[in-house]
Amino acid sequence: MSTQQASTPYRAPLIAFLIANVVSVCGTRVSTIAIPWFVLMSTGSPVKTGVVALAEMLPLVLSKALGGPLIDRIGPKRVSVTTDTASLVVVALIPLLHHLQALSFPVLLVLVAVAGALRGPGDAAKGTLIPDIAAAAKTPLERVTGLESTTERLAGFIAFAVAGALIALVGEANALIIDALSFGLCALLIQRWIPGRHADQDQSQSTTSEGAEGQAVEGRYLERLREGWQFLRGDKLLLSLIIMIAITNLLDAAFSVVLLPVWIRDHGYGPEHFSLVLAVFSLSATLFALVAAAVGERVPRKLVFTAAFLICGAPRFLVMAFDSPLWSLMVVCAIAGVGAGFINPVLGALFIERIPRPLLGRVNSLGDALAWTGVPLGGVVAGAAIAGIGMAPALLAAGAVYFAATTSPLVFGRGENWGGRQRHASPSSDPPETKDRQVAAASSQ
Repeated sequence: MSTQQASTPYRAPLIAFLIANVVSVCGTRVSTIAIPWFVLMSTGSPVKTGVVALAEMLPLVLSKALGGPLIDRIGPKRVSVTTDTASLVVVALIPLLHHLQALSFPVLLVLVAVAGALRGPGDAAKGTLIPDIAAAAKTPLERVTGLESTTERLAGFIAFAVAGALIALVGEANALIIDALSFGLCALLIQRWIPGRHADQDQSQSTTSEGAEGQAVEGRYLERLREGWQFLRGDKLLLSLIIMIAITNLLDAAFSVVLLPVWIRDHGYGPEHFSLVLAVFSLSATLFALVAAAVGERVPRKLVFTAAFLICGAPRFLVMAFDSPLWSLMVVCAIAGVGAGFINPVLGALFIERIPRPLLGRVNSLGDALAWTGVPLGGVVAGAAIAGIGMAPALLAAGAVYFAATTSPLVFGRGENWGGRQRHASPSSDPPETKDRQVAAASSQ
């Protein structure tokens, strides 16, 4: 290959990745509405609705935490394709068993638990692909993470806009066929177009280390897991952000899994209104994620991140607590989307810049898992709060906690560098091209 050809950006992996992201998110968002609504309508119990969310999210969080060394060992591409293919089968079993009248509540719990366990490493693996995709396309990390967030928000808008009508037309269980097919298409796109270079580099580095030290330290699962945790524990900024996001994720899960559908039902609305509220939020978030992709490398990260969370967090809970009309909730959610559009691009670039490439899979997986620790409890906590203190007090409490968590970066991020990478490892721990990108990133801030 000539020098000129080697320097030419290769856009196909980026395009395929973005399409796969749209497909995957569309399917998952349909199930986000279909499963809670199915449980709520069939059982009438907010607590059981929360239990189903717990059954899916707890295995998801655990598999995220434990799957990082596997991603680093065999490569994110292979993990992503394998888990998506298996998810196709597991999710498709839900509508199949429903038609066969064999979908009892315990069976549903088992299926969503297996689906969650597969999604954990699958989602983490896709995030680990981003640096190689950015390098192939010769595109700044902020732009790639911004485009990823834009396509995620766009897919969410599309899915939420049609999910209510789809559920009303074919039923909650049948709508999950869309989710199952999305996993299969995503696996095909990643298998065909996404490079597997990260796995090759990591394997090469592992072989060199083994020759130098006389033992396969990198090959040991527990050792790799420990290295990821040590790095994460040593980065005060990343760890404090993860704790904050764990709290807000719990409240976001409570909102989408229990609080919003129960509020919608209690006010006499249907699944189409449930999806409409989420669609308005997603449309606004999509537009401003696109703005973030365009200007992300030039904005002050700490200020934008904190302001974005203040906009997109607590106001949603407060407007519901005071029994505002549906249109006002939609307006607040549209404004919340403005802030949400900026969060993931800033957060994604910050993580990728600060984590050395050989540790990216395990640290990213551990970080995701810790950030998601509250998600399994969100629905259960919301259901218990509604049963214990009532809907309005539960919403007010959620809004207050969300606001407190949102302002924590102003305290815990003080004195930390938000604009570039924190050095935790020796220079030899990074591949040459990673160190080159470090210098470029540092000079651009």
